[in-house]
Order: sequence, then C-alpha cells, then structure tokens
Amino acid sequence: MTYPDPDSSSAELFARARKVMPGGNSRTGVFLSPYPIYAVHGEGCRVTDADGNVRIDCINNWSSLIHGHGNPAIQAAISEQSRHLLAAGMPTELEIELAELLCERLPGVEQIRFSNSGTEGMMMALRAARAFTGRDMVAKVEGAFHGSADALEISVAPSRSQWGPADAPASVPATAGIPVKVRQDTLVLPFNNVEATARLLEAHADELAAVVIDPIVSRIGFVEASAEYLQTVRALTEKKGIVLIFDEVFSFRVGYHGAQGLTGITPDLTALGKIIGGGLPVGATGGKAEIMEVFDQTKKPLRVEHGGTYNANPLTMAAGLACMRQMTPAAYERLDRLGDRMRDGLRRCLKDHDLPGQVKGRGSLVGLLFDGKPFADFRTLPRGKDQLQRILGLHRFLLNHGVQIIPFGLMILSTAMTETDVDEVLEQVSAGMAALPSFDLSHAG
Repeated sequence: MTYPDPDSSSAELFARARKVMPGGNSRTGVFLSPYPIYAVHGEGCRVTDADGNVRIDCINNWSSLIHGHGNPAIQAAISEQSRHLLAAGMPTELEIELAELLCERLPGVEQIRFSNSGTEGMMMALRAARAFTGRDMVAKVEGAFHGSADALEISVAPSRSQWGPADAPASVPATAGIPVKVRQDTLVLPFNNVEATARLLEAHADELAAVVIDPIVSRIGFVEASAEYLQTVRALTEKKGIVLIFDEVFSFRVGYHGAQGLTGITPDLTALGKIIGGGLPVGATGGKAEIMEVFDQTKKPLRVEHGGTYNANPLTMAAGLACMRQMTPAAYERLDRLGDRMRDGLRRCLKDHDLPGQVKGRGSLVGLLFDGKPFADFRTLPRGKDQLQRILGLHRFLLNHGVQIIPFGLMILSTAMTETDVDEVLEQVSAGMAALPSFDLSHAG
C-alpha cells in the first residue's frame, strides 16, 4: 500500500483518534501529514503498521530501543517481573542494581535517582542545581532540545527574525504557555562559539545555577560540541561554582561510558532516559554525591522532594537491567561499525548521484543533509528550500520502500540490525535519491 492512502487503516485510525485527542495522538513528534502511520508489531529491526507494511526501523522510538523490537532478554525480564510485582509503594532491589550499573559506567555519576522520562530527569537536575547553588538562572545552547521543562524549552528552533545577536542569542520560547519570568531566567548560549559563550558565562556567573549541554545535539543534525568548547565551559563552570549538566538522554547510546567518557569531560550532573529503561518509560538524574545530597530524605530538613508514583517502577528497572547488561563494550563497538557503514554508504550515495550533502553523527546516531555547507551550530544549520524538499522527498520514498527514518534525515540504529540490513537501507536511499527530481511532495511534512 502506498502512503498516503485515504482508504488505509492508518487514515481511518487517525480520523477516529481526532475525535478524542487534540491532533489525534499524544506525541507531536510522531505526526506525519496527512496522517501518522500506526504501528501494530515490531520484531528485531523491523516494525509492521496497521496495513501490514513492514519497514526497517531507523527511528527506534527516537533512540530508546537500542536493541530494536522484541529483544528476548528484555521480554523475558519483563515477563518474569510481571509475575512477581507490577508496582508497589515500596522500593525494590532492581532499583539498586540498575543504579549500581549506571554509577559504575558514567564518570560523572556517583549517585542517581530514577523518574519516568528524560524531561523529568532534566527537571530534577535543574532543581538540584538551583538548590545546591542558591541561584535561579540556567544556561542552555541555542537549537538544543532538552524535553518539556519550561526553563529549557527556550530557543529550541527560533525563527531567523527572533534570533538576536549571534554572540548573545535571544531567549525565545519554543511554545506558548512559558511565562516571561522563566524566559528571563534562561540564558541562551551560541553553540561552539567559545569566545562568546565564555563572555556570557563570565557576565552572568553570579546568577547561574547551571549550564546544560548536550554533547551531540539531535536537533542540529547530530553535530557535536567541539573539544575546545566543552573544555572552556567545564573550566568556567568549575571556576565560578556553576553546576555543569550533561543531557545524555540521547548520547549515552554512543559509548559504554557515555559521551562524557568519549569526550573526557566530567559533568557535575547527568540527565538520562531512553535506553536505560529497555523500551519502557524512564528517566534519571545522577551526579556528584555532594549535589545529589539535596534529595536525601534521611537528612533534615529535606532540601528537594523527589516523588513519583512510578519512579523506579519494577518493570522498567527489570527491562533496563536486561537492556544495559547486553550493552557491553563489544556491543558498542559493533554499533559503531554499523553506524560507520551507514555513514560511509550515505556519502557514497550522495557522490554517486552528484548531490550536495553531508553526513554527521557518531556511533548509532546518523544525520543526513542535502547541503554541503559546513556547519557547527543552529544558525549555520542548512535549512534552504532545496535541502528541505530533498530530505522530505527521500523520507516519503523510503516509507513506500520498506524503510522508516526520522523525517528530517536522522537515523538511529539498533543492535538488532546487521550489515545486510544497513545495506538494504542504503540500496533504498540510493533509489530514493535517483527518484528525487520527479517525486511528489504535495503532502510531505
């Protein structure tokens, strides 16, 4: 069946969904125009939709499924745990075991607490930083997304007219409903601009509780923070008593010790999510013991209350343990090789079809752009009409030829993939590039 098809099961489900949910679902990111595609089954690196179409899954639930679908060890752990305990108003040993694993692997994490999403992990990291420092302002990078916390949903994708100066970006709300006072307490930094960022941090040092950095920025095509940028931010935050927070919700999948292990930069706090839950909802906040102490309910008065009915839910803890125990150094190395195979293959496709473009990413994270202009931050990210039309056209072609990618050219791989699967994706990408000049984009988006 060709997408879009107004007579498809997915189209019918969307019409039904719109009657009971605004926009027809509960996740903005899963929407496609004219209707989203509904999933019914996943196995390995493939997902089947409501119309029976099977596609190689290069989305993997926005990176949470590092082992793809139906991983036997994760399924067995969930099944076994479900026979004992779904939830209780009590902690379990599973929570301790997953905490021990994460504290052992992440250089910046001495202690950790669990929540239910990456957003919650970031929210509690900000709360801890403010409680620890006694300051209110936070700084984040222009173009980076850190979940739905008010203070961080600032300048995620501002329009050119809202940017402000290149060396002092404006604080622009990403959505309605964010109070003016919150915007005033969020300092926006120009990514990879060492001198301008240093000046801003120096100027606001006495007000800043935290600086939030995503070492590999998903919303900027998986561009990485330069070594000089990270070193400068780390040195200044240490000097000024500002808490450095790494958002490793995505980037923990790039290495056994996370992005912080690869970069050699150790943050004060780390926010986690996605892969540490084995496919179930999860979030976490971890870091130095002296900062994490603000959550310690054995010490009075309690400085930061951290509750949640499903925090450290036994099913999630069991799934997370089963997932992360499989992520050995060898498993990461294998994913690195698959990622390199995909990136090298995409570059060959661009060359073979004489198309402008570039490929970014690290490990299992892959970003394709149809523009060869170098970029290192949000403002220089290629966003021309030709780039947009080509990437949306390729996305639509792939949907109809057995491959599902994130619409704007991002691919996220899983351990369930083989070299043959990667080569199959590349074969369809090549065919899609050949078809681009004549492709109908009337409904793409």
